[in-house]
Amino acid sequence: MKNIVILISGRGSNMQAIVEAQLPGARIAAVIANRPDAAGLAWAAERGIATAALDHKAFASREDFDAALAAQIDAFAPDLVVLAGFMRILTPGFTQHYAGRMFNIHPSLLPAFPGLHTHQRALDAGCRLAGATVHFVTAELDHGPIVAQGAVAVADDDTADSLAAKVLRVEHQIYPQAVRWFVEGRLTLAGQ
Repeated sequence: MKNIVILISGRGSNMQAIVEAQLPGARIAAVIANRPDAAGLAWAAERGIATAALDHKAFASREDFDAALAAQIDAFAPDLVVLAGFMRILTPGFTQHYAGRMFNIHPSLLPAFPGLHTHQRALDAGCRLAGATVHFVTAELDHGPIVAQGAVAVADDDTADSLAAKVLRVEHQIYPQAVRWFVEGRLTLAGQ
């Protein structure tokens, strides 16, 4: 059984998709948020999943927060840490601690459009395809080795909001699949 710890900052719709997938061989050990009011915490607790909130604003530095977060995560002995809408940039020491066992999902077809405002940037660039990417987390933001991608067609009348909704549906498909592959031992890291 592989222990999975999921990090969220808000409603945690990707966390919900992973939990609802009921992946064989996986146990959601905990859901941890950096915001005490994150709606996903209540959803997880209602399903009997351990939850914790660690308010990043209560720490003097990013390093102090990451050290406390790592201690909280490690208490659940995770095989995999899953960032599911966790809106914090992590320090290199933190990412190195979980190297090869931490995923993120990003709402673009990486390496295109790392960072924020991905949907508007895709529209502004005239992209005909957009999508989402699951990747291993490294110290470089949104640049780790790619595990899975899913694409959607960009319609002429798409807005950033309509495109975001289409991409989110893809995220809810590819993220549980990527976690399944990890749990089944089907992933190998070889460079990028």
